Amino acid sequence: MRKLDILLIVLLLASSLGLVRSAYESRRVFAELDRARAEQRQLEAEHKRLDAERQAQATHARVQRVAREQLKMGSVTPAITVYVDDTVAASGAPR
Repeated sequence: MRKLDILLIVLLLASSLGLVRSAYESRRVFAELDRARAEQRQLEAEHKRLDAERQAQATHARVQRVAREQLKMGSVTPAITVYVDDTVAASGAPR
């Protein structure tokens, strides 16, 4: 009977240690999940901010202003339009 009692006590201790380890792992994983969710919320907020900034940068008026000021582009008029006559391509001759 004594051996059975010792065996049961050892099994009870092993089971208790397994339960404690399982609870610890569960808390650790939950804390990691909570941190990941917080980071996800932060990244989503940053993405929304960057998307709004991109939309603000891509407005038609801003693109026109940048083209005019930085790239020195102007409106197309017939006076500055150059037409190219490619007679070689029109005749079908190989290049």
